[in-house]
Amino acid sequence: MLTVPKSQRRRWIVLPLLGSAALATTALVSTAPANAAPANAGAATTWVRSCAVPSAVGQMACDALRVTNATEHVNALGVTRDATPSGFGPSDLLSAYNLPANGGAGETVALIDAYNDPKAGADMAVYRSQYGLPACTAAGGCFQQVSQTGTSTLPKNNKGWAGEESLDLDMVSAIAPNAHIILVEAKSASTANLGAAVNEAVKLGAKFVSNSYGGSESSSDPTYDTKYYDHPGVAVTASSGDGGYGVEYPAASQYVTAVGGTSLKTASSTRGWTESVWSTSSTEGAGSGCSAYDAKPSWQKDTGCAKRTVADVSAVADPATGVAVYETYGATGWEVYGGTSVASPLIASVFADAGAPTVSYPAADLYADPSALNDVTKGKTATCTPAYLCTAEVGYDGPTGLGTPDGLAAFTG
Repeated sequence: MLTVPKSQRRRWIVLPLLGSAALATTALVSTAPANAAPANAGAATTWVRSCAVPSAVGQMACDALRVTNATEHVNALGVTRDATPSGFGPSDLLSAYNLPANGGAGETVALIDAYNDPKAGADMAVYRSQYGLPACTAAGGCFQQVSQTGTSTLPKNNKGWAGEESLDLDMVSAIAPNAHIILVEAKSASTANLGAAVNEAVKLGAKFVSNSYGGSESSSDPTYDTKYYDHPGVAVTASSGDGGYGVEYPAASQYVTAVGGTSLKTASSTRGWTESVWSTSSTEGAGSGCSAYDAKPSWQKDTGCAKRTVADVSAVADPATGVAVYETYGATGWEVYGGTSVASPLIASVFADAGAPTVSYPAADLYADPSALNDVTKGKTATCTPAYLCTAEVGYDGPTGLGTPDGLAAFTG
């Protein structure tokens, strides 16, 4: 019997959308920050899952959520000078997380996705041009788009995963604009093919590898750990999932940095921003909890899980406080995205800003210096025991881990 992970269960309703056919969406009630304005004023934020729900155990889905009722303030296609797309852009994210403006120089970030986005490089170029970021092209040696075996023969096109790929590329561009980027495309969304793509990314020299996807845990996960995700000296990040309290793989792997999600808003404080657990209900929000199969890493000291606890760290993921993305294969240009698919490439890029890892498993660095992170202490995804697995607390908690980036100190070892 197929077990569908919580991150892939949704309440679906049909809403009319301006200028297009009605789509099945999920209503999320939240207030967007004024400067990002990703949704219609006074309206609930509605979104669709970018990727198809898996049809079998051993299949993965991306954790990208595309907002369907964003009010856009720029031309739908291309660069609009002296205008700001809806959703948080690079300057917002750098400000929120106290990050340098020109990070990533000399480093290579890899993004692992299934299927091909034929517009990936061109769309990334528009995003970077819109925000005044340096070009990153294949011709200039900055960008590579390869198959899971490292060849230029790419898998079949897929409009759903293309949204994930655009999101991933734009988040690396925003946080580590001077890094080289490798987009490794698996031939399908199976654990085996995505895992092979991770191995290929490391083979190609990436020290930072983001995985914005997940599926059901299984008793085979410890074997998958060894085969695909155990890469000492490489910062491998994985989204914790969008289904609230509950764990998905590969975020449950003891060898990755599991990345949870927050709701990010502007505030009249010294920081200028505030964050809380991203959650709408017990099945809609940042994934967290105890792994059923994966061993607890030595650097993780919480006592509520005998095995691996998710997550380690977090970043913005709420679609109602989402990020700007440029996408033309499967979409019409500027979009707003949320989901923990935002957070995983963002955190991988923060690691890249901090430089090459100096320890075998870079998540350990976070636990060595938690005071250098923004502790998230508000919000919850469910009621659970012990409470910290689904409720924000001072110090470590499941949905947001140790917190969100506050500069690079916690990521440098």
